[in-house]
Amino acid sequence: MTFRYDYPDGVWIDLEQPTEEEIHEVARAFSISERLETELLYPTPSPLVANDPSTALLVLHFPEHGEVHGETKSQEIDLVVGAHFIITVRYEVIAPLHRLKKLLETESVVDGTAAISTDVLLEIIFAHLYTSVRDHTSHSADVLARVERDMFGGHERTTVRAISTISREFLHLESALANQEEPLARFLRTLSERSFFGPSFAERTTRILAERIQIAHLVRTHRAVATELRETNSALLESRQNEIMKTLTMITVVVLPLELIAFVFGMHVPGTPLDQNSHAFWIIMAVMLAAVGFMTVYFARKRWF
Repeated sequence: MTFRYDYPDGVWIDLEQPTEEEIHEVARAFSISERLETELLYPTPSPLVANDPSTALLVLHFPEHGEVHGETKSQEIDLVVGAHFIITVRYEVIAPLHRLKKLLETESVVDGTAAISTDVLLEIIFAHLYTSVRDHTSHSADVLARVERDMFGGHERTTVRAISTISREFLHLESALANQEEPLARFLRTLSERSFFGPSFAERTTRILAERIQIAHLVRTHRAVATELRETNSALLESRQNEIMKTLTMITVVVLPLELIAFVFGMHVPGTPLDQNSHAFWIIMAVMLAAVGFMTVYFARKRWF
């Protein structure tokens, strides 16, 4: 699927799940070298920066929610930029670019062709992409806040997996943003050195890089919070288990003497105490209650419960 957006300074071509013929056609129309065209034909597993005299190529991978809850998948975006054109190639639907296309189409219908330039559009594209990453981070942070409330509400056992899932999401986000750092900086530096755009592009470069840095810092902060919550959750679980073990131990300590008393008086052998006493049962019960009372007072003074 090919989307074309014309503006006074140039054109944006967005190719979604393109065929080889569509890529060949666009490459011929914008004089893209065979080397860069080859990179556009197939997905690239890692970030990439390449250029020729008139264009520059950047391949980045952005995190996105997967089909399974807690899963984060990677979506590839290829950008080819020249002085008067931007070409984006993607192999699946990418929400921020889809929303940007709808926004530009609406503005074109309402206001006509917007007063925009290639460098401005490039900044807008990156702004939408990083806004999507920010929204992803905020969503995970909101889930983490709910998990935190559940954890301190006495549901430590059920929150173990939830915290681990969120920590994994933040880890994938942090990894994706870290992998973008060097290629993105080199790509923007290449555009500046080729003088594709005016002096104002230096400021736009700073804003694009700052947006990535800010989101990366936000992800690291939330990941640190998730790590602390996981440790706190483990401490709460351990404390709860210790309390359970303490309770079971105290019950065992109390019950064992009672079992011993019952066993002794239950032996049917000559000379068994109270064997012929008609009040034997109540005497034995009184002895047991006295033993329980004594142990309870003793344990309370020792502050064992």
